[in-house]
Amino acid sequence: MSHENSDPKRTISRRRQRLEELSIGKVLPSGLTLLGLCCGATAIRFALAGEWKLAVVAILAAMVFDMLDGRAARFFGADSRFGTQLDSLADLVSFGLAPAITLYVWSLNRLGAVGWIVLLVFCACSAIRLARFNVQTARDEGATHFHPYFVGLPTPAAAGIMILPLLLSFEFSNGFARNPILCAGLGAVTSALMVSRVPTPSLKYLRFNRDRWSWIAALTLGLALLAIFAPWTTLVLGLVVYLGTIPVAIRRSHLGGARKTSAPVPTDRRR
Repeated sequence: MSHENSDPKRTISRRRQRLEELSIGKVLPSGLTLLGLCCGATAIRFALAGEWKLAVVAILAAMVFDMLDGRAARFFGADSRFGTQLDSLADLVSFGLAPAITLYVWSLNRLGAVGWIVLLVFCACSAIRLARFNVQTARDEGATHFHPYFVGLPTPAAAGIMILPLLLSFEFSNGFARNPILCAGLGAVTSALMVSRVPTPSLKYLRFNRDRWSWIAALTLGLALLAIFAPWTTLVLGLVVYLGTIPVAIRRSHLGGARKTSAPVPTDRRR
């Protein structure tokens, strides 16, 4: 007879510990991450089948799950190295492979080998961006409340920019957005931004003054109503606004760095 079976109390304690490890608070974040991964893989399936709108919707759904899993992990206190690595692998599929393949099948394939190279470069830069983010997170060098900027373009934002031509075509039915040269240039610029040192705003740590909450609430309500009646236009406007915040982030980040450099070094190290 094993030692575990000879001690019923220890057996019950171990079983209870295993049940606690499988609690909803610890399983839910990883479950949401896997749902995002499934959305990204499904987007590839829709793209290969020529279902462009469904492919874009699947990528957008992956973005929603990507936001929810982090919030769920912080809410339940379930942040872990395993969750971080799983999230990165899911992001590589949902925001690296899925948008690149969608844009390739939709437009870039008309450039032949050049279009395929654009796809490969984007996927490689997505992997580099995610690996660098993991290292920065481990070193506590990522975006914070005091420095709400990422280094380089996050992969969800890069995925949104990659599907921007499709969004334009859905709303305006203009063949110009499907121009493969235009899409290749967009892919090249997006790839460069991901691996660059350009500061980009972090929505997670974005803070507003209290006196502006009424305006923000009104703007949010207006965007929600616009999204109901004109979803593609709303997404295009959202991406354009986000891109417009990058120069502002660069300026503020440089100003913050200059203030930090010029600030006197404190001599009192007491806490």
